[in-house]
Amino acid sequence: MEPIVLEANQIPRFYRGGEAIARFRGTPHGDEFAPEDWVGSGTTVLGSETLGLTTLPNGRRLREAVAADPEGFLGPDHVERFGDELGFLVKLLDAGQRLPVHCHPDREFARRHLDCPYGKTEAWVVVEVRSPDPFVQLGFRRNVDLPTLTDWVTGQHVEAIAAAMHRLPAAVGDSILVPAGVPHAVGEGVFIVELQEPTDLSVLMEWKGFDIDGERDGHMGLGFAAALECVDRSGWGPKGLARLRAAREAAGRPGVELLFPEEADPFFRAERIRTDGGAPLPAGLSILVAIEGSGRLEWGRRGMEVHRGQTILIPFAAGDCVLRGSVEAVRCMPPDPAAADASAPRFR
Repeated sequence: MEPIVLEANQIPRFYRGGEAIARFRGTPHGDEFAPEDWVGSGTTVLGSETLGLTTLPNGRRLREAVAADPEGFLGPDHVERFGDELGFLVKLLDAGQRLPVHCHPDREFARRHLDCPYGKTEAWVVVEVRSPDPFVQLGFRRNVDLPTLTDWVTGQHVEAIAAAMHRLPAAVGDSILVPAGVPHAVGEGVFIVELQEPTDLSVLMEWKGFDIDGERDGHMGLGFAAALECVDRSGWGPKGLARLRAAREAAGRPGVELLFPEEADPFFRAERIRTDGGAPLPAGLSILVAIEGSGRLEWGRRGMEVHRGQTILIPFAAGDCVLRGSVEAVRCMPPDPAAADASAPRFR
């Protein structure tokens, strides 16, 4: 089994974007409302049976290929812990306009209310910014009680919501973990690689000015009285926010940086790889996103050229690989089978 180059899999959404994805991949820019490219996806858009699923170059859906050979794609430890589920989703996301403030349920809420084993903890790796003041919004600055939040959302007092949130500068290379429940938004002109749990579950807190009926579609079919219970209404201080951005060193692997704190490990993992020589990639399912430069991915006695804009699925059965050349990449990986299950990361 060999690494597989994945083509674009852009998904229509209610917000603008997609131009940066086209430039990144070197493809024509078409629909201005196709801001997300779901990479190596076994996940569908909420309400659809097929939209979102990755089709491999041989015409077979990735989900079907994994089900036919789960150990080959995922490895025995992953299969023992998670079955034949990929367990995560990778996206390229281009915010052609500021996204509305929203949040996602954690696993406990999703199990109880939606009969779903996954919530939607996510994380961002900033690839490009093209705004003079690039930013993200993340978490409340102070505690907000539920009646106040309900009034803000149902009355669409978007200025009050924005004023209550942290507004953080975004720069190329930033990596940020976004725990389920935490209100957030990505600012206009910010292009990211996103890792997340494999769902399409969102609670809209803002929809005024966007092409979506938030009153109808903003609460996962639960109604806002129930849906807003999943929101983390606590105030986030500097220590907690810093923890969300705490990358780690990869011991014994020069040129490799672990992008998220260990609280992310039950949900997904990611490494930034910068090499002018050779960086070893231990065997395991991963999706490699080439951010800059060019090089060569080698496995066994074989290899392929790698360049900016490529997304490559590396199955477990490809074995140990090496990334060579002058290239920067983000290696996205599923949850760590050895990490304890968690409904949400704990930071404070």
